[in-house]
Amino acid sequence: MKSYQLIHQLIDLVRELEEENQSRELSIQDFTGFLLNKVGDVAGSAVNSEVRFGDSDNVALEIAYQLDNNIGRLFVFMSRYAKSYIKKALEGTPLQTGEDFTALAILLTHHHLSKSELISYNLQEKTSGTEVIRRLIAEGLVRQWADLKDKRSKHIAITDAGKELLYRVFVDMNYVGKMITGQLTVAEKFTLQYLLQKLENFHLEHHEKKTILSKADLRNFAENNAQVV
Repeated sequence: MKSYQLIHQLIDLVRELEEENQSRELSIQDFTGFLLNKVGDVAGSAVNSEVRFGDSDNVALEIAYQLDNNIGRLFVFMSRYAKSYIKKALEGTPLQTGEDFTALAILLTHHHLSKSELISYNLQEKTSGTEVIRRLIAEGLVRQWADLKDKRSKHIAITDAGKELLYRVFVDMNYVGKMITGQLTVAEKFTLQYLLQKLENFHLEHHEKKTILSKADLRNFAENNAQVV
């Protein structure tokens, strides 16, 4: 069994902890704290099981598996998996991308929005967001009209056809959600939801305040606000 190697690693770690604490009986809490302190060392062993990486540059591997970098890498992989599932769920519909779907879903919950509001809510750049709106209007899923007070501003709203399509798509998107969460237990899903919501709150604030506009902004924030463990 592939788990034998992991079991041997755990046994070795327990033995190491016992050698450090020969004068008292150990608890699972002791081992948990000890294991957390060893995470940095243990994380390196994950390199051996990463099918995408070779072994020709150990320095690059060490950088990739630094804790923050590794979390970022896994986020990128997860977003690509999700994108592929969403694309399959949208097959046979006028919706081409996940952004088309989320834009329509956002409009469903509002009587109407300005184009700029929808683009901002959908976390898009102006050019790509405008293209999404153009596609939805062309498909008859969204309608637009000029603002009576400001002719330069356009308001948009979902049409009945858009609502009908969206409720049909919701069925397949539920399958996407179940696929993305894999075989996590309910408790693990609640933990993951809590952590992701905490990250969403953090990043949404920076998105809305436009605090990261350049590489220099990114570097300055990372250097001055790093979490001290």
